[in-house]
Amino acid sequence: MSNSVKSTFRALSGFNYRVWAAGALVSNIGTWMQRTAQDWIVLTVLTHNNATAVGIVTALQFGPMLLLLPLTGVAADYFDRRKLIMMTQAAMGALALALGLLMIAGLIQLWHVYVFAFLLGCVTAFDTPARQTFVSELVGEDDLANAVALNSTSFNAARLVGPAIAGLMIAALGSGWVFVINGASFIAVIFSLTFLRVHELHRETRSSAGRSGLAEGFRYVSRRPDLIVILIMFFLIGTFGINFPIFIPTMSVTVFHLGAGQYGLLTSLIAIGTVGGALAAARESKPGVGLLSLTTALFGLGCVLAAVMPNYWLFGLVLIFIGASGQIFSTSTLSLVQLSTEPHMRGRVMAILLAIALGGTPLGAPIVGWIADRFGPRMAMGAGGASAIIAAMVGLYYLARWHHWRLRFTGGHFHVSRDEAAPLVEPRATAAE
Repeated sequence: MSNSVKSTFRALSGFNYRVWAAGALVSNIGTWMQRTAQDWIVLTVLTHNNATAVGIVTALQFGPMLLLLPLTGVAADYFDRRKLIMMTQAAMGALALALGLLMIAGLIQLWHVYVFAFLLGCVTAFDTPARQTFVSELVGEDDLANAVALNSTSFNAARLVGPAIAGLMIAALGSGWVFVINGASFIAVIFSLTFLRVHELHRETRSSAGRSGLAEGFRYVSRRPDLIVILIMFFLIGTFGINFPIFIPTMSVTVFHLGAGQYGLLTSLIAIGTVGGALAAARESKPGVGLLSLTTALFGLGCVLAAVMPNYWLFGLVLIFIGASGQIFSTSTLSLVQLSTEPHMRGRVMAILLAIALGGTPLGAPIVGWIADRFGPRMAMGAGGASAIIAAMVGLYYLARWHHWRLRFTGGHFHVSRDEAAPLVEPRATAAE
């Protein structure tokens, strides 16, 4: 095995991370199956191609991330993350199973999907920051960036398989069985957590519980210009840019007039890009705001280009490019934030980051869905691309303001220069600050 390959997959050398990764991959496939089935039944079974309804479901599913922010980050820093994740995964499995049984029984209505989306969002709000920060306990500081990237690779590799399986199952058996299978897939994660070598975990100092927990997190972020600009960029991308549950099905159904199988393939095509992007990020040990600015700009340009594609296959090819650039941005962001944040503050800072990114979806998804209904899916994708380009401009402003980056045009070419003494990553704030 070459050194570059070993470097890309170095986190897998540890037993605990290998066990965790195996269980997560099974669950991730089920998750993508359910996401595909849920968007499909809302758009084609429970409504007549109503993108706004899909946006409402997305908003209800991600809204609790912002609503429960005062509790979720503190929980990730205070409680045993391994036990917390076991409880949240079990609850998510039970919700998927219950909704699947409603579908199989023929009792499903749109308001049922709304309720279950909200309940799933509440559980996910506790699960996500705990799961993201648990990675540092599995591998330690040295391999943290690599492990975060490999987690993203697993999630998006499942995206290659899950939607395609879901499309076939919807056509052959109906959407209900997709939810049932996803419910069963959470058992794999629970088993993997059970079999971990607990004594080998890289335990971190636990924070004390208290009402000031979240306020302390905000104070910490307010002293960090790098974290502030990352939060702004992630908000713009998460609110208006990463709305693929709206972009892909509406383009598939109302623009290209395709069925469930072709829709599932589009979701798998974007996953090809996200897997490549995650693997590329795995080789990057020190991501910086410069990389984030570049990838957001590429993501935005890709969305604009996809919005004008004349046919299904060209649209699918551009989705690969969008997936790669968007994944490098999100994976690098998660790595950068954790690497530059004190261990005892990671849960709260990650909860704030995820709440702003994913919690912005309740604002953005209905707006993007309304744009798709009113002006067409192409215009909705264009709006998402514009938000990403604005995010890139925010990042470039930060680099110019804090790191003295300059863009000059000389000799017929653009040149970028920077103050070499300026660090790529802001120093960690300390508790004494």
